Amino acid sequence: MQKKGGNSHEDKSCDIGFIGLGVMGSNLTMNLVDHGYRVACFDLDQNKVESILAKDASERAENTEPRVEGCSSYTELLSKLKAPHLIIISVPAGDPVDHVCNHLIDAGIHADDIVVDTGNSLWTDSVAREEQYKGKFIFFSTAVSGGEVGARFGPSLMPSGNPYAWTRIEPVLKAIAAKVDPETGKPLESHTPGQPVLEGEPCATYIGPVGAGHYVKMVHNGIEYADMQLICETYHVMREALHMAPAEIAEVFRRWNEGKLNSYLMEISAEVLEQMDPETQQPLVDVILDRAGQKGTGLWTAVSALQVGSPAQTITSAVFARSISSLKDERVAASKVLAGPDAPSFSDDEKMSIINKLEQALYCSKICAYAQGFQLMAMAGKEHGWTLEFGEIAKIWRAGCIIRAVFLQSISQAYENNEDLANLLLDPFFAEQITQYQADWRESIAQATLAGVPCPAMMSALSYYDSYRTAVLPANLLQGQRDYFGAHTYQRVDKPAGKKYHIEWSDPARPQTAIKK
Repeated sequence: MQKKGGNSHEDKSCDIGFIGLGVMGSNLTMNLVDHGYRVACFDLDQNKVESILAKDASERAENTEPRVEGCSSYTELLSKLKAPHLIIISVPAGDPVDHVCNHLIDAGIHADDIVVDTGNSLWTDSVAREEQYKGKFIFFSTAVSGGEVGARFGPSLMPSGNPYAWTRIEPVLKAIAAKVDPETGKPLESHTPGQPVLEGEPCATYIGPVGAGHYVKMVHNGIEYADMQLICETYHVMREALHMAPAEIAEVFRRWNEGKLNSYLMEISAEVLEQMDPETQQPLVDVILDRAGQKGTGLWTAVSALQVGSPAQTITSAVFARSISSLKDERVAASKVLAGPDAPSFSDDEKMSIINKLEQALYCSKICAYAQGFQLMAMAGKEHGWTLEFGEIAKIWRAGCIIRAVFLQSISQAYENNEDLANLLLDPFFAEQITQYQADWRESIAQATLAGVPCPAMMSALSYYDSYRTAVLPANLLQGQRDYFGAHTYQRVDKPAGKKYHIEWSDPARPQTAIKK
């Protein structure tokens, strides 16, 4: 489908149908019309339809044709679209997606029409839906990252599904996606309605078969959990061990954001820490309840990592950190019973040294979190038969998504230099970075431990690094234990791979038996 440069008065048919006009849906619709597409919209709540029509009227040039057509039914929406139909839906994951799909079937959708799910669906649901609706229409999905601002002015998009459908959808998604400077990897942004960014590399690329895009988005969200938790732990050390005020920490974060830690999350963390509460005039962060919520994608990532056997402990630790935060009443009670270490005191020079080392600790931990995410995608890709282009995936995360960061330019380069890279830690650039900064990383974690400040994600990142670089792990003893109590067998370092053995532990002579296949 080619983008329209305008619409004649004779041609009133719409290019795209859009169903679901909540925060994300309405912003994606306005993004589409900014790029020249004429959109027919429907929502079960007709007030939302009226709202999007009013939005279009307020943003389009005076005396120009409406770019959005409101519809009161699925049948009317189909009647307003050019054939073959392209319909985008933005509704909550789960049953609402199937509700829309079944109503479209009842309304007369055709076998060569395309329905694109942009919700936060579980990837296995997308796989099931492609099969379920085969022959009735083409079910396609694209994960969307970037929140409401990203949806309005350029999200990061992770599409997957029928390759033929992608050829029709590609120009649409690449038009509305976020854009980056290909040389620097930095976002090219415009937050002015009607003035979209037209140059630069789009943050949208075909991921693979149906489900692959939502899987990649799921891992993106898992990395997001880890990234946020690492920043929070860094803040916690400064607050509790160094007794810094939120505004002081914000100043540090702003300084770090000018260097290798430049990212959206670092930027907004500084803004949150600077914000004063309108009611009490105290720092807002001090009146926000320390009980974190989650919508499930971090949990899905952790579960998938366990299922495929991929070590993603920093992501998992971030999920568990949210879980323990929910035990607020228990933690308050425990704080009155369980003792911690004596509070340390530091001179101004010592504080500055700790702060500088914390910057490197956050950076090294962040490298490990991303390494775990990409390793998980690689292992899942092998299991499900997906060919994932990690250099391209890193590129589309450089703008329009929550984990957008200058850091991703180096990740993209790593996979472009070696498409068979087994782990991000093995890339020469990242290996050198951790070698250079690991002493600061280790000392930061030691200081946090001595001060009694919990840093589960940062500690797990260091443990991941040390485990990955260790040639011989204590799993040899573990296998001996398993063979002792459960006859689970073991392999030997001096015998061919795959050959298994068992010790007859109950026999005083403890003979070894080679297990026959």
